[in-house]
Amino acid sequence: MTDRHHLLVRGGTFAAVGDGGDISGVRGGGSPDGLFVRDARHLSRWQLTVDGAVPEALTPVADGDTARCVLVPRGNRQEPPAYTLFREQAVTEGAFVEAVRVTSNRPTPMTVRVAVTADADFADQFELRSDHRTYAKTGAVRTRDVLDDGVEFGYRRGEWRSCTTVTSEPAPDGVEETGTGARRLVWSLDLAPHASAELALRVAARPHGTVPTADAPPSPTAATGQLLALEDAFAEGVDFPTGWPELAAACARGLSDLAVLQVPARGPDGEELHVPAGGVPWSLTLLGRDALLTSLFALPYRPGLAAATLPALAATQAAGTGTGPAAQPGKIVHEVRHGELAHFGQVPYGRYYGSVDATPLFLVLLGAYVERTGDVAPARRLEPHARAAVGWMLDHGGLTSRGYLVHRADRGGLADQNWKDSPGAICSAEGGRATGPVMSAAAQGYAYDALRRTAQLARTVWDDEVYAALLEQAAGDLRDRFQRDFWMPEHSFPALALDGEGRRVDALASDAGHLLWSGLLDKEYGELVGRRLLAPDFFSGWGVRTLAAGQSAYHPLSYHRGSVWPHDNALICLGLARYGLHDEARTVAHALVDAATAAGHRLPEVIAGYGRDTHPEPVPCPYACVRESRSAAAPLALLTAVGGA
Repeated sequence: MTDRHHLLVRGGTFAAVGDGGDISGVRGGGSPDGLFVRDARHLSRWQLTVDGAVPEALTPVADGDTARCVLVPRGNRQEPPAYTLFREQAVTEGAFVEAVRVTSNRPTPMTVRVAVTADADFADQFELRSDHRTYAKTGAVRTRDVLDDGVEFGYRRGEWRSCTTVTSEPAPDGVEETGTGARRLVWSLDLAPHASAELALRVAARPHGTVPTADAPPSPTAATGQLLALEDAFAEGVDFPTGWPELAAACARGLSDLAVLQVPARGPDGEELHVPAGGVPWSLTLLGRDALLTSLFALPYRPGLAAATLPALAATQAAGTGTGPAAQPGKIVHEVRHGELAHFGQVPYGRYYGSVDATPLFLVLLGAYVERTGDVAPARRLEPHARAAVGWMLDHGGLTSRGYLVHRADRGGLADQNWKDSPGAICSAEGGRATGPVMSAAAQGYAYDALRRTAQLARTVWDDEVYAALLEQAAGDLRDRFQRDFWMPEHSFPALALDGEGRRVDALASDAGHLLWSGLLDKEYGELVGRRLLAPDFFSGWGVRTLAAGQSAYHPLSYHRGSVWPHDNALICLGLARYGLHDEARTVAHALVDAATAAGHRLPEVIAGYGRDTHPEPVPCPYACVRESRSAAAPLALLTAVGGA
């Protein structure tokens, strides 16, 4: 997000507002503003004017759960502002609330004309991305109906129905047309000398297929109070490291973010759940890989996330090839979307299965949950789902036929379907893309861990020794093959992937650290990899780069070709600790904590790969999610890996 947009988040709802609390609705660029619910923009314009002019921000909106700013009319030393506006905004599930207080600065009575121009374009988030794609919406109809206390914006297209209601207390004196589809709510406020008047505004979104939400809190202050109570309850009982206050602060900030970055989902029996979302602004929805990794990082501290994520993903597991794009029996979903374009099949992401690694990570989390908590109930309940996931890995996933998990470019979906899923992320050191069916290194590590953990479940929970032995044999064979086929002796490092011809894709990449986390490498190889990841071309001082600098493919601002990802580094840190490389693990942990400290103790989705020796502050990466569940949980993984050291 740009620095003029400020995010307010609660569950499946978020708002992005400017420094003065306005929403412009301008399309294009890296981060649109507005009120978003279930992948749609339910408020695309929200502009406050007084006496026909836009006031300027005396105190702009600052980061926080509530947007507060102070506004004044433009003036000069000889004519100080006639009034001051105090603006406060917050979101709750499906709603946006605002309080505006206008205070007179004059010793005589005055009248001010306050107006709020509002509009709802109901744009799908995929329309707002800067990829220059357009989507036909044949037959779409928009309506604007004046209410006694506001206005209601409606949208319909075929069976699709959405609406946004704007109301006010006191009711506006009038609702005016603007010639653009927006409506202007106006109030004429009479102010006694140095007196104040207040407006309470509420925006309620009703996305398609949902029931009206419960009444929103009466004020932003009340909404913020509810949010703080939620955050406090979510962090309660977690022991933060007393000897490392910066890590403690990053953990606390991460838990606060995780408390609000949870979206509704349903389990196999229709039970209501709340699971970690991907992140805002682009992915406030269930993403299989993201929810699984977030739950794994948080497992020692908040096992409830795993207890919700596992059944939610089981409920969306593919039963066959017709379940959704890239679906195959037993495969775990990559992404679930609720927007208009997904509903009409104009984007493939309604239920999209283009992920090679969500399925093994599902098994890893299931096994880790039982091991950590001793609670075998989910393993018993989800046994059919776990066996189906193993079946996918062995059959459609490619372990039996190709010896490795394989992904292929999906027409209309993703070309790269591992965690580095941007175009061209799986590349050679020179930058050439891998061709044909791709076998990415990190996914093989996940598969190895999944087979071993599921074998343990089969032996101890399902009482199936034969199945356990089969899975253990498959894991051992995978380990032997991998070290033979992926290891590059000339670099003493594993390849990023194998291409369709079985050739090594030779970029030196951080994915090797995931192999330490999974335990796929022999100890000697693991120690070589761990130390290599801390060499200057890999380690920026803020973390391990996704690609080592010096390769032609490297770019410090690329999404996956040289940037630093906190969740990637959290996995590396856990892996270093697993292989006994504790000094290296502490080095990575301290770098990430320093990066978080420089950003108000919050780790973003991704940081640019510029070195700390030349850039003493972390450089933001464009188009990154500001709040992301994996990054929010990363400090907890660091705490697990190194304690309070």
